[in-house]
Amino acid sequence: MLALTVIVVIGACVLGSGIVGNRTGIAPPVLMLAAGVLVGFVPRLRAVNLPPDTVLLVFLPALLYWESLNASLRAIRRTLRGVVLMSTVLVIFSAAMVAVVAHAFGVPWGPAWILGGALAPTDATAVAALGRVLPRQAMNMLQAESLVNDGTALVVYGVAVSVTIGTEHFSAVHVTWLFVRSYIGGALSGIVVAYVGAKVRARLEDPLLENVAILLIPFTAFLLAEAIQASGVLAVVACGLIMGQLGPRVGTPAVRLLSQGFWTLGTYVLNGALFVLIGLQSQSAVRNLTSFDLARALSLVAAVCGVLIAARLTFQFVVVYAIRVLDRRASQRARRVSHGFRVITGLAGFRGAVSLAAALAVPNTLHNGEPLPDRDVIVFVAAGVIAALMLQAFALPPVVRWADLPEDTVIESERRMATRTAAEEALEALPDIASTLGTAPEIIEMTRREYQKRLNLSRAGDPEDDSEDIDDDAAERLRAFDEQYRSLRLALLGNKRATVLRLRSEHQIDDAVLRQIQAKLDVEEVRLSRTQLVQ
Repeated sequence: MLALTVIVVIGACVLGSGIVGNRTGIAPPVLMLAAGVLVGFVPRLRAVNLPPDTVLLVFLPALLYWESLNASLRAIRRTLRGVVLMSTVLVIFSAAMVAVVAHAFGVPWGPAWILGGALAPTDATAVAALGRVLPRQAMNMLQAESLVNDGTALVVYGVAVSVTIGTEHFSAVHVTWLFVRSYIGGALSGIVVAYVGAKVRARLEDPLLENVAILLIPFTAFLLAEAIQASGVLAVVACGLIMGQLGPRVGTPAVRLLSQGFWTLGTYVLNGALFVLIGLQSQSAVRNLTSFDLARALSLVAAVCGVLIAARLTFQFVVVYAIRVLDRRASQRARRVSHGFRVITGLAGFRGAVSLAAALAVPNTLHNGEPLPDRDVIVFVAAGVIAALMLQAFALPPVVRWADLPEDTVIESERRMATRTAAEEALEALPDIASTLGTAPEIIEMTRREYQKRLNLSRAGDPEDDSEDIDDDAAERLRAFDEQYRSLRLALLGNKRATVLRLRSEHQIDDAVLRQIQAKLDVEEVRLSRTQLVQ
C-alpha cells in the first residue's frame, strides 16, 4: 500500500501546486518542491527515497527528449559557440569553484570534486519549468546549454568518484578519452537511433502504434549510449534534435496530435513528480546528516550557491569580452547582447534532477571497504543547492524588467509571413491542383474567393488570418460536392504544409513557428479527412 500511497500523494501535490501556482503566479515547480518538503514530515512517508536509477533511466530520457524535440535548431546554430563554451569550460570552472569552497569547509578534495561535478550542470527540465518569464533568446540559449552540459559534468563526476574510491588514478590522457567517448559516442548513438526510428515510423500506419515507437526512441538511445559507456544524456538530446527536424516530414497529422497531447501531459506529470520527490529527498538529507552540524552544512549550501552564481556571472562577462578581443568579425558583432541579457542568463542557472541523482549515486564505501568521507554532506548540499537556486525564480521577473530588453516580435512576424506565404502559394497552385483532381468549377471559384479573402485579411494584419473556416452560406452550397471539396481542401493543406516546411529548411522561420502553423494545419486535416486518432 505504501507505493500506492506515494503515487496518490505525489499526484495530489502536483495537482494542488498547479492550481495554486495558476492563481498566485508563483512558479508551480517551487510549490511542488515545498509540497515535497512538507510531505516529508509524514512519518509513514519518511522511508521513501528517490533511487538515482529511477531519475536517470525513467525520468530523464523522456523529459530530455521532449525538450530536445521542442528546441530551436536555428537558435542553437546562432549561439553555438557560446553554448559549447558554457557546456564545457563553464561546467569545469563551476565544478572547480564548488570543490574549492567545499574543501575550505573541511570536505576532503575527493568528495569536494564529486560535489562539484554533481552541481556543475544546469538542468534542462528545471530551466524549462522555471524560466517561462525569460525572453525567448535567453530561454533558447539556456535550454541549449542545459541539454548539452550534462555530458561534461558527468565525466567530471565519474572521474572524481573513481579516483576518490580508489578504482582509478587521475590521468590527463584518460580523462580526455572519457570526454571523447562521452560526446562522440553519445552523439553517434543518438544519430543511429534517430535514423532507425525514422525508418520504423515511416512503415507504421496506425497512429497509436507509431506513438508507441516514438515513446521507445529516447529510452533506446539512452540504452545504446550507456552500453558503450558513452553519454546517454547526449544520445537522447542528439536523437531528439534530429527527430525534431524529421518529425514534421515522417509523421502524419493524427500521429502528431495524439503525440502532442500524450507528451504534454506525461512530461508535466513526470516533471511535477520529480520536483515533489526532490523536496521529499531534502527531508531525508537533513535527517541523515551526521558529518556536519546543521548550521555548518547550511553555511556550505549558501556558499556553494553563491559561488555557482558568481561563476556564471563572471563567465558571462569575462569570456564574452575575451571573444570580442579575439574575434573582430562583423558576424561576431551581430551576436552581441546587452549587459542586462547576460545578467538574466547568469541568474537563471537552475539545478535539478541530474545533480540530485548524481549525489544519491555516490558509493557508500571506498574500494578498501571504508566509508566514503562526507557522503551525507554531498547529498545534503546537493539537495539544498537545488532547492535554494529554484528560489531565483522569484527574482527573475524584476530582473527581466530591469534589463529592459527590446520587445521580441520575431516569432510573431515570422508566423505572419509564413502564413501569408503559404496562402499565396496555395492560391497560386489552386488551378493546377483542381485540374488534377477534376474539381467542379463552382467549388474552385468559391475556394478561390475564400482563400483570397483570408489572404487579404492576412495582409491587413488580422491575427486570425490562418483560419481555414469558411462562411455558412458557402458551406451550405458545397454540401452537394462534399467529396470534391474535401479533396481540394486537403490538397491545398498539403501545399501549405510543404511551403512552411520549405521556409523552415531555408531558415526563414524558426522551428517554433513551424510547430505553431503545423498544429493548426493538422487539426484541419484530421477534421477534413475524418481520421480517427485511435483505432
